[in-house]
Amino acid sequence: MASRPQAFFLKSDSPAGGQRFCLYHPPARTPAQGLVLYVHPFAEEMNKSRRMAALQSRAFADAGYAVLQIDLLGCGDSSGDFGDATWTAWTEDIVHGCQTLRRMAETPGGQTAAPLWLWGLRAGCLLAVEAAAQVGGPVNLLLWQPPASGKPLLQQFLRLKMAGDLLGGQAKGRTETLRQQLADGNSVEIAGYTLASALAMGLDGAKLESRSSALAQTIKRVEWIELSTREEASLSPASAHPIAQWRNVGTLVRSQVVNGPAFWQTTEIEEAPSLLPISVKAIGEWVAA
Repeated sequence: MASRPQAFFLKSDSPAGGQRFCLYHPPARTPAQGLVLYVHPFAEEMNKSRRMAALQSRAFADAGYAVLQIDLLGCGDSSGDFGDATWTAWTEDIVHGCQTLRRMAETPGGQTAAPLWLWGLRAGCLLAVEAAAQVGGPVNLLLWQPPASGKPLLQQFLRLKMAGDLLGGQAKGRTETLRQQLADGNSVEIAGYTLASALAMGLDGAKLESRSSALAQTIKRVEWIELSTREEASLSPASAHPIAQWRNVGTLVRSQVVNGPAFWQTTEIEEAPSLLPISVKAIGEWVAA
């Protein structure tokens, strides 16, 4: 079994400054079989997913992987408020986290030859792709319920504001108004979160596809996993284009659907137990290959 996770605050070297709360799960054996950095989802989805993220991190550590969970700027126990966050700042946090993970997993001889995996959930998948081009060296992606782009995620979040306005008897059709406010550089208050323009526009423009040949060469492998409670479910139609696009530029992609609930949005905290061994096996097979 792996050692107990180690909690610490990582001083940020980005312009945003402050500290980021981290949880490091040492591998059950050394040298580490691989390095895994978790990129959490957006807003309340992060809180709903904490249980599954902790369970999967322990499962990876027990299998011999060094795992780092990091709360991005303005999230969880890290410095700042959510309203301080920007897409760029979050990307910088991920890059810094990867550098830190590599140092922590170094063997006595200073070698960190183990493959690096960015493990993202929902919006975290989009951030993982953004950060992959900046971490230096080859990167692999483990994507849980990846969206093809950030636009529908932003739209879904803005609808929370519209739903609240409707309950208060206010007029419909607020989504486009909110979008315009964000495009004009203003922040908006939604469901207890202050959403800054720089974060909203970054999410809105994010796409889960290889935008350059250089990025395709950096990202070596992609494990694409979706969840469904339906028997014999297939991948969502929106997944077809980005998967085909990655494969067209030469990236190795495997996709599958796992039985389990959409735990990132359920009312109660739920688990998807079958996802844990499947994720360990997925990246383990790539490492062996």
